[in-house]
Amino acid sequence: MSMKLPRRSALTLAAAAPLARPAIAQSAAKTLRFVPHANLSTPDPLWSSALIAFDAAYMYADQLFGLDAKLIPQPQMLEGYTLSADRLVWSFKLRENLWFHDGEPVLAKDAVASIKRWSGRDLFGKRMASQLNEMKVTGDRSFEIHLKKPFAHLPYGLGATSCFILPERIVSTKDAYNQITEAVGSGPYRFLANEWDRSSRAAFAKFDKYVPRNEKPEMWSGGKVAYLDRVEWHIIPDTATAAQALIKGEVDWLERPLFDLLPQLRKSPGVQVEVVDPLGTWTEIYFNNAIPPFDNPKLRRALFPAVIQSDYIQSVIGDQTELMRTGVGPFHPASPFASGVGMEALNGPRSLDAARKLVKESGYNGEQIVQMVPTELPTANAYGMVLNQMLRDIGLNVKLDATDWGTLLSRWNAKENTEKGAWNIFAVGWAGLWITNPGSHLPLHGHKPNPKMEDLTEQWFDAPDLAAQKKICEQMQLLAFEEPPFIPVGQYFVPQAHRDTVSDIVKAPVTAFWNVKKA
Repeated sequence: MSMKLPRRSALTLAAAAPLARPAIAQSAAKTLRFVPHANLSTPDPLWSSALIAFDAAYMYADQLFGLDAKLIPQPQMLEGYTLSADRLVWSFKLRENLWFHDGEPVLAKDAVASIKRWSGRDLFGKRMASQLNEMKVTGDRSFEIHLKKPFAHLPYGLGATSCFILPERIVSTKDAYNQITEAVGSGPYRFLANEWDRSSRAAFAKFDKYVPRNEKPEMWSGGKVAYLDRVEWHIIPDTATAAQALIKGEVDWLERPLFDLLPQLRKSPGVQVEVVDPLGTWTEIYFNNAIPPFDNPKLRRALFPAVIQSDYIQSVIGDQTELMRTGVGPFHPASPFASGVGMEALNGPRSLDAARKLVKESGYNGEQIVQMVPTELPTANAYGMVLNQMLRDIGLNVKLDATDWGTLLSRWNAKENTEKGAWNIFAVGWAGLWITNPGSHLPLHGHKPNPKMEDLTEQWFDAPDLAAQKKICEQMQLLAFEEPPFIPVGQYFVPQAHRDTVSDIVKAPVTAFWNVKKA
């Protein structure tokens, strides 16, 4: 039996039936109408790993450091910082004129409380917490972090992942595993909570008291200038309808147009298509290794011979192969830690028969496997269907559990698996930045962390130089093939489509709205 799966029928605007005009009010000047890739189910990017939460967080909140295009952390909310000669004491000073959207000044106590919450969940944060002596406020705008041993990765961790500075009154009431629902930050745009409807819209307004840095914007660093008075997020689940809205000028920007629609969008007057994210989307088959049957590493390994990465990626991009990359391993291809060790598991001969044989040898006995698939994300839905067919082809008893993205996230984030919410597997994409190093590579650590992987992560954090870090990452990669927490299934780049009246979009792994102008 051939393993090549037929790609879903291409949608075309020309073939579509007349589409209803979306109920989108005509906007005033300097209002941007944006169609995000998913519903905003939560504005808390620490509680959620969903990219849409980061889209929102980068609008309403800010960070102590911001990564530049070379992934080097630069001061953002900070006026400056110093490191003691023994590399144990970090001293930070906030910039002047930082204000929260509730009218209160940003103080050192807010930064300390936000870092404390961040350190309860983020991998860089947990590492800092494990070697922390104390964090203390030394002035209204100054604070210190005292460590037991050096931690050179601290500025990167504070700027690269989910350490957004929020008011102490909010973060002190919620630990990292409890969701914050009050989106109050000090970013260039205010979140308009009274206009938020999870199923249809969200809105942001320019924060007049935000003082940007006097520097050119570069990814998440530099001056974050809000040129727009208002940004409206309109949820249009049907991608063909969203594309029609863009062509007609009813919306200004479509974050993730369906790949099948890109050729038509490129031909449409007044529409521009461009790749904004330089790191793309890294995709995986993710296991719940905490419960049977995928608590058995032999069964997880059995899937490797059946995986053809091009099947997964082409289910999304079709024949636009310039937007895909296969032969992708556990680390992002652009990462200095990507290597060829163990890659024969993905690049060797592909065989359904070999996978079936390994499934039998693993001791699998027909137990039901619950596969979650998010219905409103076309990309995840597409490669989820490829996964579903592959699992059935190798003899697994699969129950397809179609759900919305918010529900999937809640079940994924749940500490315990109840009978009602238990799941076993799903396919998902990650913003490429998170997969570049062990400190932010959450999938590497599995739903149930592997003590051997955690030990190697500790070694990576302590490694004295890049060469030593690379050797440790080779061991991590071998372990990821021996006791896989996931299986990589390729990489793709999602172009964004916008009206030609929209310009100066900052290239970044998460959509940025500062510096964006609308003619």
